[in-house]
Amino acid sequence: MPHAAQATQYAIVGLGIVHGPQPGRTRRILAAEAARLAIVDAGLAREDIDGTMDFRGGAGPGSEPNYDDAFSRMLGLPTNVHLCLTRYSPSGPAIASAMGLLDRGIANYVCVAGSWDDWSKSRENRSNGNARSLYTVGREGYWGKPVGEARAVSNHVWLAARHMAEYGTTSAQFGAIAVQQRAWAAMNPRAATRHKPMTVEDHQNSPMIVDPYHLFDMCLVSDGAIAYIITTLDRARDLAKPPVVVKGVGCGEMVGQDWWDQTNYSQLPVRTARDQAFRQAGIELSDIDVAELYDCFTGEVLFQLEDYGWCAKGEGGSFAESGAIGPGGSIPVNTGGGLLSCYHLGALTPLAEGIEQVRGEAGERQVADCELALVSGHGLELVSPGMSSYHTTVVLGRDR
Repeated sequence: MPHAAQATQYAIVGLGIVHGPQPGRTRRILAAEAARLAIVDAGLAREDIDGTMDFRGGAGPGSEPNYDDAFSRMLGLPTNVHLCLTRYSPSGPAIASAMGLLDRGIANYVCVAGSWDDWSKSRENRSNGNARSLYTVGREGYWGKPVGEARAVSNHVWLAARHMAEYGTTSAQFGAIAVQQRAWAAMNPRAATRHKPMTVEDHQNSPMIVDPYHLFDMCLVSDGAIAYIITTLDRARDLAKPPVVVKGVGCGEMVGQDWWDQTNYSQLPVRTARDQAFRQAGIELSDIDVAELYDCFTGEVLFQLEDYGWCAKGEGGSFAESGAIGPGGSIPVNTGGGLLSCYHLGALTPLAEGIEQVRGEAGERQVADCELALVSGHGLELVSPGMSSYHTTVVLGRDR
C-alpha cells in the first residue's frame, strides 16, 4: 500500500510594518507601502506575488467607507486573486484562506496587508468641530445605541464588570495587565508609549471612561499598516529570512450557544480554537514560549489567561497581579506592548510581534530561545453589542 503524501507545510517569509502618525496618507498608500516592505524583507520581487488579501471595512459601531482600488494594483502585482477581508478579522481566517490558495495552486506567494488611519481621521474630525466618531452609520438591528452605546468600550466593559461580579476581580488587577504591557513597550522602538512608563497608581488615577474601565484599560488609536507574505515551506527555505512556520490554526465561535447564557459574559470561545491549533502543531500549552494575545481591552487579556489554561477560571486577576505576564514572568504576554501600549493595527499587531519573536528579531524585548509563539485574535461579533463571539488561535514556530 503506498504511503500517504506528506501534508504541505506553510510559512511566513516577509514582514512589512508602517507605524506612527500618517497624516495625509491614505489607507491604500499605507497598505501598499507595508506590502512593498514585506516583499523586500522576503527577498522576493514584485513579479513573484500572485495572490493578495486586503483588510477593509470594519466591525464595531458603524460602517466605515472602503477606499477604491487595491494596494496590489498600486504596486502592479501580477495577482491571480485578490480577496477583501473585514478590517477587524482575526489573523487565523486570513492565514487559512492563504494556505487554501497555495494548496490549490491558485497562487505561489500570497501577500496579506491591512492599514489603519484612525488616529489621523480622529484628529481631522476634531478639527472640524465634531467630537463624535467619524463613522456614525449604525448597522441594521444593532440595539446598543438606543441604550447608550457610543464606542467599542461600551460594548466590552460589561464583560469585565461581569467577571468582577462573579470572581471578585479588581480594577487594580486589570491595571496590572496594562502596566506589564507598558513595561514591554518600553523596550520596543515602535511603541507609541515607549517613553511613557506606567504604574498601577497611574492606571487607577487615569480617567474613568465607562465603569469599570479607566483610560489605560483601553487600546490605542493608531495609523499604520502591516503586511506579511505566506508561501509553502519548501519555497520559504530558499528566501532571505528564516521561515516562520504556521504550525497550527484554529477557530472558535460563541454563536453555537444562546447569547444570554451567562458563560458568554466572562469568557471567550478559546477552547475549540486552542485545541484545533495545538493538535495540528502537536504541542501542549507548556510548550508555548510567548503569547501574543489580542488585547483591545485589559479584560480580554485576563479572560484569555484563564481560557487558554495558564490559570484557573476566576484566577486571572491574581495571576496577572503576580507579574507572570511581564518581563521576567513565567509566560511573556504581548511582548511588543500590544494594542494597549504599542499600536492598534487590529489582529496584525500580535501577529507581527509573534513573527519577530520567532525570527529572533525583537531586539531588547526578545524572549530567549523563542521557538513557539501563540497568536490570538477575536472579533466579528455576530451578536451585538460586543460579544467577542469569534476567536482564533495561530501557532507560529521555527523551521525544524
